[in-house]
Amino acid sequence: MEDIFTLTAEPECSVSSYFYGYFGCACALVLSAMGSAYGIARCGVGVASIGPFKPEVVMKSLVPSIMASIVGIYGLIVAVIIASTVTKNDYASYKGFAQLAAGLAVGLSGIAAGWSIGVVGEIGVVHAGHERKVFVAMVLVLIFAEALGIYGLIIGIVLSSKGTQVKCHAST
Repeated sequence: MEDIFTLTAEPECSVSSYFYGYFGCACALVLSAMGSAYGIARCGVGVASIGPFKPEVVMKSLVPSIMASIVGIYGLIVAVIIASTVTKNDYASYKGFAQLAAGLAVGLSGIAAGWSIGVVGEIGVVHAGHERKVFVAMVLVLIFAEALGIYGLIIGIVLSSKGTQVKCHAST
């Protein structure tokens, strides 16, 4: 009788692995775009609230919105990498799960980065409009918040490049 905990020599090749790969691609793109959109919207509220009173600081106040939009680009990068590596004949389940994990890593870190950039950007822009010294501190905190998205991008690239070199038959 064969032990159920024994690993087979060949990785499993199934049709569902394509679903996991493309779902990882979608998670990377959609979740990062959601985080980016939330960050831009929150920063826009801060810019709109300080703009009528201090129109000279409006251009400086766009820095958090620009940093929030970069988070969406991280998801786009990983989504393109994942979509380009889904091949027809040699796509094992291990590769599909690795790319799902990559998409979730960059997507969820994109939500976290967008949320934190939005909160810091909204409040920081308002206070930087009243006290100019706050602007440098706000930019430093925004850089740390952006690092969350960069960490997710790095993890997503590493995970999406993981996989086995297998030849799955076209009948699977």
